[in-house]
Amino acid sequence: MSRYLRQILHSLRFKTKITLGVILMLVVCGLSIGLILSSMSSKALLEEGKERGMALTSGLSFRLTEPLLAMDFLQMKNLIDNVHGQYGVVIYIFLVDASNNILAHTFSGGFPIDLLHVNLDGQKPQPLLLATERGRIYDFNARIALGEKNLGTVRLGLSRSNLDAQIHQQQIISLIATLGVVGLGVVLALWFSHTVTFRLKRLRESAEEIVKGNLNVQAGFSLEKNCWEIMECGKEECPAYGDSRRRCWYLPGTLCPACRDKEYPLKIESCRHCPVFRYNSGDELQDLAEAFDVMAVTVKNHIEELTEREKTIGKQQRLLKTIMDVTPDFITLQDKDLIYTFAGKAFCEYFNLHEDDVIGRTDFDLFPKQQADLAFQEDKRILGTGTPLVKEITFKRPDGQKWFHVVKVPVYDQDNSIIGLLLTARDISTLKKFQEQLIQAQKMEGLGRLAGGVAHEINTPLGVILGYSQLMMDDITDEALLENLKIIEKQTKVCRKIVADLLGFSRRSHSVREALNVNESLREVIALVEHVFSLNRIMIIHELEETITLLTGDKEQLKQVWLNLLNNAADAIGQDGLIFVQSRRNIQRQGIEVSIADTGQGVEKEHLSKLFDPFFTTKQVGKGTGLGLSISFGIIKDLGGTISALSPTPAEYLPRDFTRSEQYGPGAVFIVELPTPKGEST
Repeated sequence: MSRYLRQILHSLRFKTKITLGVILMLVVCGLSIGLILSSMSSKALLEEGKERGMALTSGLSFRLTEPLLAMDFLQMKNLIDNVHGQYGVVIYIFLVDASNNILAHTFSGGFPIDLLHVNLDGQKPQPLLLATERGRIYDFNARIALGEKNLGTVRLGLSRSNLDAQIHQQQIISLIATLGVVGLGVVLALWFSHTVTFRLKRLRESAEEIVKGNLNVQAGFSLEKNCWEIMECGKEECPAYGDSRRRCWYLPGTLCPACRDKEYPLKIESCRHCPVFRYNSGDELQDLAEAFDVMAVTVKNHIEELTEREKTIGKQQRLLKTIMDVTPDFITLQDKDLIYTFAGKAFCEYFNLHEDDVIGRTDFDLFPKQQADLAFQEDKRILGTGTPLVKEITFKRPDGQKWFHVVKVPVYDQDNSIIGLLLTARDISTLKKFQEQLIQAQKMEGLGRLAGGVAHEINTPLGVILGYSQLMMDDITDEALLENLKIIEKQTKVCRKIVADLLGFSRRSHSVREALNVNESLREVIALVEHVFSLNRIMIIHELEETITLLTGDKEQLKQVWLNLLNNAADAIGQDGLIFVQSRRNIQRQGIEVSIADTGQGVEKEHLSKLFDPFFTTKQVGKGTGLGLSISFGIIKDLGGTISALSPTPAEYLPRDFTRSEQYGPGAVFIVELPTPKGEST
């Protein structure tokens, strides 16, 4: 009895707190909802009044179209007066034509001219609220038109006072209703507080102990009789025997015949008919307290299991993080709101970001708006359709253009719902370079076949023309005619030279593969052109490394490459310039590098990628066929090497003591890389 009284006192003290809290919540929520509903209804009344005014104005403008066309002023006046007299909230109506001249109005004491200068634009949102001597008025504007032609404008003034009165009345009603509902809620709260049990405090104390880490708590009260006492079973081997903290219907493996081999909650249905359950079961809060005790014991067991699992998961997470950081591919993960939840190390380093700068942000926070907007549209489409996206993108970087193969795939949860987006990107710049080289080779092969066919067809007629012109030169004594024949002979030889280049490009003659010395071939070609170049004050400086090894190839073809490159350099210089020829070992590539640099006019940046295309030339018409570099490209390719060009000439490809002056241009350098035979080292 004393315990029961103590519990009653305890519940009354806690009940007071609940009562005050519920009352305060009801008052705040009730008043808030009342104010919101009042505001919404007020707004609805205003909107209804505006819509009614706009409807009146639009309907009147439609009905005034015919009398306005007929200039029937009497009918205009009747229509306006009819609407004005029918609706008491309408303060005024007037009609003006396209030139803003007043045609009809409802003002009795003279027309206020100031109204003509406000609310002129019919395209602006309607209506316009005006402050007048008769109070606030909504002014509506409706254009009267026939097709695209503007006939005039009708203006209608609607009183705001009636609307304000309705709003005020509605607010009073809402306040009274809200106070009534709150009062009823207070009464219900008082009643509800009396129904709350007195065991919540014990549950709270048990919860506090669990928060502190103490799972050996008991929220439920001790029973007068336990299950083994009620049943008088004497089964000490039963899990429930001697366990006063947990009720037998929560324990698995009990030895009662009706619930054997069953676990909670499956066994609870059979336990409801048990005398122990009927004797010891209580109300909902008592069940909660007892379940709380079972939960504490169960949680303790689960925590021990979770601790072991956490160690395993942590180890797996560290392993996965290591794999993600080591991979060179870009890997990112975004949630369904496109907020980054993970960013790989390669991704962060490429964009010069830290992982903390990426996590929790979107593309709009990290990238330019145009790029972020494009990614946003793509990502939204993937999340909406579930269709992966595979594409190639490019970035311009200070170290050159970069290509990436990007794959975006949606991420699904166990319910097959899209919860995020996974991005992987791989740098394919090297692959793109190889593709360009393959396309270049295929293009050269096709052009070579075309060039061979054309050259073969026109070579014979050119020989006939040249032969007959030379025969005629032997028989003709007329100086003028003889001079013309010499021109024919000269131009025919030019054509034969072009044909020879075409044939050389399409099918070079059988090459002789033998050991050759790159430096020796360079010296022979330099000696051949040095005198001719000196006539134009072009000086050739060479710096050849003598330790480079021999190559296997056609010496004459290689000399043709050097001759083409030197002639191109001289043509680019014109007069007064320097050509620097250098050969050296390329330790990184295990080969030989030959560079021919000049101080000429240089090559435009957009032309660098086209220099080795057949028939492409930057020289004037008649100065070149555009095949020299293409033929050189093919020869170097047959040797297993590469040829490339840079402009302007970097300082490393010029003599060490070279000083650039105003007479020199930016220049260009052609770099030939040749591999050494297998088994040999440079």
